[in-house]
Amino acid sequence: MDILDQVILFVVSLVANLFSAFSGGGAGLIQLPVLIFMGLPFAIALATHKVASVALGIGATVRHLREQPLERQLTFYILAFGLPGVITGANIILDVPERSARVALGILTAALGIYSWLNPGLGQQVQATHRDRHGHVVGGMVLFAIGVLNGSLTSGTGLFVTLWLVRWFGLDYRRAIAYTLILVGVFWNATGAVTLGLLAEIRWSWLPALLLGSLLGGYLGAHLAIKSGNRWIKRVFEVVTLLVGIKLIFG
Repeated sequence: MDILDQVILFVVSLVANLFSAFSGGGAGLIQLPVLIFMGLPFAIALATHKVASVALGIGATVRHLREQPLERQLTFYILAFGLPGVITGANIILDVPERSARVALGILTAALGIYSWLNPGLGQQVQATHRDRHGHVVGGMVLFAIGVLNGSLTSGTGLFVTLWLVRWFGLDYRRAIAYTLILVGVFWNATGAVTLGLLAEIRWSWLPALLLGSLLGGYLGAHLAIKSGNRWIKRVFEVVTLLVGIKLIFG
């Protein structure tokens, strides 16, 4: 790649991951289609995007962990149910009709934003819920399903985790985004990157610009989320989910 292509990749990655770190997901809305538009086949673009997305999680982690540590039990719980789903999704993606899957995911993603908009008080305060055995079983099954989507289609699945942590476990938006960016951004995406890397090629020459943009965008987006109130984060979440949904359906 020439210098201009690297600059384009850096700017795209910076913008995509800044909004993703602020809203709790959605970097693939911009980054993945650009990689495909610039000439990468879907499987290679997906694997390359996954690797770059790990830097988003690292950048956000550096900022979020300066504020408040994660709950150990909830952290292990999200990883225990999500990581097997990521591996499963990464292994089945090549056998799934891409267009049909993207339309279905787009409808579900847009529905997240509509649901959040129709519930004004959602995610404004921490109200721990469903922390009993039944709640953990149901919550874990949904996290596994989201992990499958994360390992396969990637675009917008962090938004699912963010809203699920808010709706089911009672976190506020700011806290839910911290869990999403750290656990999904680093651990889920790293697992997906390794799995996809074994199944498809990674375009390593494209990664320096993508990694730098993801790292900076993740840190800056996390900083904005921490400094903003839950109401602002909720509004951005709703806008991003609707845009991701529309892009997946009509893109």
